[in-house]
Amino acid sequence: MTALFSSYQLGNVELKNRIVMAPMCMYSSHNRDGKVENFHKTHYVSRAAGQVGLIMLEATAVTPQGRISNEDLGIWSDEHVEGLKELVSLIQEQGSKTAIQLAHAGRKMMADGDAIAPSAIAFNDKMKTPLEMSQDQIKETIQAFKDGARRSREAGFDVIELHGAHGYLINEFLSPLSNRRTDTYGGSAENRYRFLREMIEAVKEEWNGPLLVRVSASDWTEEGLTPEDYVTFGKWMKEQGVDLIDVSSGAVVPAAIHAYPGYQVPMAETIKHGADIPTGAVGLITSGLQAEEILQNNRADLVFLARELLRDPYWPRTAALELGTEIEAPVQYQRGWNMK
Repeated sequence: MTALFSSYQLGNVELKNRIVMAPMCMYSSHNRDGKVENFHKTHYVSRAAGQVGLIMLEATAVTPQGRISNEDLGIWSDEHVEGLKELVSLIQEQGSKTAIQLAHAGRKMMADGDAIAPSAIAFNDKMKTPLEMSQDQIKETIQAFKDGARRSREAGFDVIELHGAHGYLINEFLSPLSNRRTDTYGGSAENRYRFLREMIEAVKEEWNGPLLVRVSASDWTEEGLTPEDYVTFGKWMKEQGVDLIDVSSGAVVPAAIHAYPGYQVPMAETIKHGADIPTGAVGLITSGLQAEEILQNNRADLVFLARELLRDPYWPRTAALELGTEIEAPVQYQRGWNMK
């Protein structure tokens, strides 16, 4: 059996393989209510039928103000649970585990209303200048993530990921480029981590399943954070019971990113070994051979696929053929073959 198609124990959840559908915003809640629509049922369930081990939903906003766009999925209301619960059931019927990425856009929100952030610094000259969050707003936002975790549990998700990457709110607190606060939430690395620390503590009061954090391990600019900085953060996350760090990079400030196949894998490797915590690798991973190399060489523990799964919902079957291994087909396909 190849590493890619071996099972993996993620906390108290067993994944049938090491393939994860990375969260990708679909901007398809067209009624602007954050609710699941038919598109989501087709989009996610087709990848589950394609034998992806873990299906992770797109960034799902814990407050209306936390949406990237007005069309984002939401989990800020108990009214969202019913649609999410149905979607979870449909995915699980196909043998995949389910994850939700809880998110707040911070200063990069493009939905209606005012943006909030650790500091009143706009991402660029085309985006809103956010309001600097008061300590009461910080506490309210942490409570919103906690409430999102409760609703995720009620909807039946197997895994939660906190979106701490790509210049959104958690990332904004972590990076000194976007966090210029002078109170206990700014300044030192310990203070900049405090927002995430308190959030993890709050979420774990409602959630005892696997907990992941997505990070931007490099800000791709001088004076920004590096993978070595995230080794320190990773050690703290491990102490708090985070099960795996999903390692991406960039987007906290405008910066040129030199992207090439597997360009973020060394970051996942650095954090995995430096912090002694499992990691997921993501970023221009397109072939089964490439994914197998990452796992066989112990560079990461899971492989997250994004655009490649948009191109090919049945990528696991493509990868299995490439690696010369067989994976079980959905029972409906087996019935069809047997009736020939």
